[in-house]
Amino acid sequence: MVKPHGLRGEVVVELVTNRAERLAAGSHLVSGDRQLVVERASPHGHRWIVRFAGVEDREGADRLRGAVLAAPPLEDPDVLWVHDLIGSVLIDTGGQARGTVVAVEANPASDLLVLDNGGLVPLRFVVSHRQGTVVVDLPAGLLDP
Repeated sequence: MVKPHGLRGEVVVELVTNRAERLAAGSHLVSGDRQLVVERASPHGHRWIVRFAGVEDREGADRLRGAVLAAPPLEDPDVLWVHDLIGSVLIDTGGQARGTVVAVEANPASDLLVLDNGGLVPLRFVVSHRQGTVVVDLPAGLLDP
């Protein structure tokens, strides 16, 4: 959360997801050991103004400043989720293992799969994913020494 907004307990939230339904009324989010329930949310530029149940005034909102919110995974078989990619073995279309995905790094052109061997692979080269394996169609020389 970025900062309080006004005097009635609302906060400014910056989403790092493209799934706005995360802020639907009744949604449960977690910050550390605290569970927060969304009462209402509305877009505000590229951020959101959110009111959480039990946060009634500016002081309550100010205590949330800087909090990182998390939500349970959504079930959508057509979407790649970062938590599903981390720890997966990256295999090229020829069947050669190229490393293990240790992180996904945001990048304007295409998010990057960060491999344990230091390799970086744009997410747009992923052709399939199943539990524990990511298959990529790499351009010649991308991960070659």
